[in-house]
Formats: sequence, structure tokens, C-alpha cells
Amino acid sequence: MSFNGRKNTTMCHLEVVRTERISPSFVRVTVGGDDLAPLVNHGYDHWFRLFIPRENGETNYNLPKRVDMLGYMQYLRMPEATRPPMRNYTVREFRPEALELDIDFVVHGDEGLATRFATRAKPGDSVALLDQGAGFVFDPSAEHHLLVTDETGLPAVAGILRDLPRDARGSAIIEVPHADDARELGAPAGVDVEWLVRDEGSTPGILALEAVKRWTLPSGTLSAYLVGEQALATGARRWLVNELGVPKKSILFSGYWRIGHGH
Repeated sequence: MSFNGRKNTTMCHLEVVRTERISPSFVRVTVGGDDLAPLVNHGYDHWFRLFIPRENGETNYNLPKRVDMLGYMQYLRMPEATRPPMRNYTVREFRPEALELDIDFVVHGDEGLATRFATRAKPGDSVALLDQGAGFVFDPSAEHHLLVTDETGLPAVAGILRDLPRDARGSAIIEVPHADDARELGAPAGVDVEWLVRDEGSTPGILALEAVKRWTLPSGTLSAYLVGEQALATGARRWLVNELGVPKKSILFSGYWRIGHGH
């Protein structure tokens, strides 16, 4: 299973409405504008390409409508001085009636363009987003769901827990840098949510991967969703397939980032 956003091409030119520090590791940036009116609310881990302002100088938001091979080449051919940086993010909440959309940014110090944007954003700042749909596809035949992530995939897992049927059963394993990053996610009553808080300076993803290796495979069919640091996503998939015999087709995994290469 893999993420596929090629069929979704809604481009929205928006402005920052407000920002909020929601926990030690997260800043929520709310964007809005009339361009959100045609945006389909895909739910679950609805994701998009986010184009943010350049830190110095003018930003050109005359962007391609797709980020396939051709569209990405068009994007790269834009003058670097005005080409907006692009990152992938998940919709935390979409309020169509208010034409507002929340984006939760992981922030660690002042590293990374997206972190600096989130911590310095102010109302009226321009952004653009290109809809990419949902990566998670609910499998009604799955009797159990396993969701595993570090903080970078928390918005995606939160959206999945919010939108799963209320009678869904399973487990969510979520690793975060700070105890105060844990929050109520509205999970179905039958889904156990385990929060793991790593020590400062320890390697991200190790606690979550260890928890996967302690996890007991329930009887019945399984759907697994594994995202976050690359070694966590690939390591958890390898364990499920090689040690527990989970079919590869039942696992969706994605390395959102890699240690040493930033978020």
C-alpha cells in the first residue's frame, strides 16, 4: 500500500488566520480563504503539499496544478529567488463552513524552514496548498487496526482515530518528545492509545519500535499504518512481516523523515 495523491489537484491560495502553541512540540497554524470552498474533505490522514513564503524576498505562488514528474520539474524550473519551499503536511482539522483549516507543525528549536515559518507566522501571511487526498484507506474487512508513529505522524494518526468507525478495535502507539504532547484524540473505545515519552537526547523512534516488538498480534485480520522516522516505519513493517507473518498488502508505511536530514 502507498500514498497516492495524483488524482487530487485542488490548489488553494490562503492566508494565515491565527497561530497557537498547543503543546511543547507543536504549533497549530490556522489558514483560511475562499479557495477552501471546493476542497474535498477526505478525512483520515488527508495530506497536501504546502508551499510557504520565502524567508527573504518575494514569493511566487504561480504553481503547477500537479506534483507528478512533470509538475515537479516545472516547480524546480521556477526562479529559486521566488520559488516557495514545499513540504508535505496533514490536515489536522478542516472546517468547511468557516473556510478554515488547521495544520499542526512539529517544532524543535529553530531548525528547518517549516519550523521557522510556523513559529513566526502572523495573520495575513500567504501560503498555498495542493490537495493530495488521503493515504489511509479504511479496510472494512480488518478486525484490528495498528497505528504506529512518532510526533511527525501524530496529526495523521489523530485524523485516523477521529474518523475510524466507532466500533473499530486496535492499538495506537505514539512516541513524543514531551509528556505534555499527549492529548485526547477521540479514538474509538475499542482502540487502545499508548503514549511513549522519550528521554531528551535519545534517538527518535526507538521506543515506538520496541513497543511494536512487544505488541501481541491479535487473532483476526489486521490493517497496519506505520509512519514517522524512516527506521521506525521500515523497522516496524519488517517486524510485522518477518516475525508475525502479517501480509505486506495489509501494511501502509511511510518514512516521513530520516535522522540527520531533518523533518
